[in-house]
Amino acid sequence: MSIRLDIILFGATGLTGKNCIKYLDKFTKLHGRDLSWGIAGRSKVKLMHVLEECSTAMGKDITNIPIIIADVSDNASLNRMTASTRIIINCCGPFDVYGEPVIIACLETGTHYVDVAGETFFMENMQYKYNKLAEQKGIYVVSACGADSIPGDLGVVYLQQNFEGTLNSIESYMYLDEKEPKTPGPLLNYATWESAIEGIGKLPEIIALRRKLFKKRIPNYEPRLKRRPDMYKNHVTNTWLVPFLGADRGVINRTQRYFYENENMRPIQVNPYEGVNSAASVQFINLYKNIILSLVKYKYGRKLLLAFPGFFTAGMFSFDNPSDEKSERTSYDITFYGSGWDENVPPSQTHVRKPPNKTIIGHVSGMNPGYGLTCICVTLSAVVLLTEPENIPEKGGVYTPGAAFARTSLIKQLNENGVTFEIKSKM
Repeated sequence: MSIRLDIILFGATGLTGKNCIKYLDKFTKLHGRDLSWGIAGRSKVKLMHVLEECSTAMGKDITNIPIIIADVSDNASLNRMTASTRIIINCCGPFDVYGEPVIIACLETGTHYVDVAGETFFMENMQYKYNKLAEQKGIYVVSACGADSIPGDLGVVYLQQNFEGTLNSIESYMYLDEKEPKTPGPLLNYATWESAIEGIGKLPEIIALRRKLFKKRIPNYEPRLKRRPDMYKNHVTNTWLVPFLGADRGVINRTQRYFYENENMRPIQVNPYEGVNSAASVQFINLYKNIILSLVKYKYGRKLLLAFPGFFTAGMFSFDNPSDEKSERTSYDITFYGSGWDENVPPSQTHVRKPPNKTIIGHVSGMNPGYGLTCICVTLSAVVLLTEPENIPEKGGVYTPGAAFARTSLIKQLNENGVTFEIKSKM
């Protein structure tokens, strides 16, 4: 391809990729933009079928959108793809397996990169291996631009920006809910389950990696934010909570480290939780969680988990894709409860004897977390990265969403397109 497109969506025939197409078509033309885009994958026939299917669903003909053939097992094809665009949106997971070759190709051809990864080891390993090279080449690599972890990471940034004083700590409470009448079938697709199992199974490698990646320790700030017990009812949302095992905590901590090391900001302590409906649900979830955590340590345990997703998640995941009706009726909400002081405390003051005297409650919400909210977030992330170079970090590198987009209009544009950020109260 002689003309370099602005954006290429890689993995467009997958469920997440396919659902990104309507948002790409919208956001590349919004606010007077005129960004060019194309789609990429292994099969030209399947890519053509996706464009035909989306044309029917959207009520407009997009079958003339450029198609690029690329396969993660063929480095030359990846280089041809990345050389054809300014930025890649990568929806081809699991990223622990398929993500690195795409990033390497982007670095070789001078192409920016965003993805919807939720695997902690993959993201931190890419930072360890390629941050310096990306900085040297002026390339921006930003993972976790979907439901993992735009709402969680930018939600914390949003509270920081709206807190008058010094914010010390935040608890986040994520809640998924399907509106009545509930429909049978899985809530999320198999690829998401596969990514989660691959990610959780690498906890020992993550611990070893962090010793190399984060050689400089951040001071212990006090008062410390304590972890809640495995069974806990929250007074803010009036729901029972369990610790959230997703990528948010690792992503948020990397963002806060970036602010501490590069912008002299006090790092916020954050503990994420997931809300459930009852004490019985907590006991049920903790039982399943303990079984999963016991099995995921071992190769054959992971094979068992991947072979029977429905059994180990009580039907939340399945080899079958969730129905459009179920996805569209599922809401995603995170409530953030922050506490700190009404005065400015310098980052050099690690111990504050005065108890926090000020709180803030924020909220991020959206519909269809897997294939609505995620696709809005990642497509807008790509558009903003291209169109606001003056508002992203000065140097290239491997970034979290919070570090990359804190000073951009991304939160504002998300608010305008169905992902709501709001402050509920300040006390």
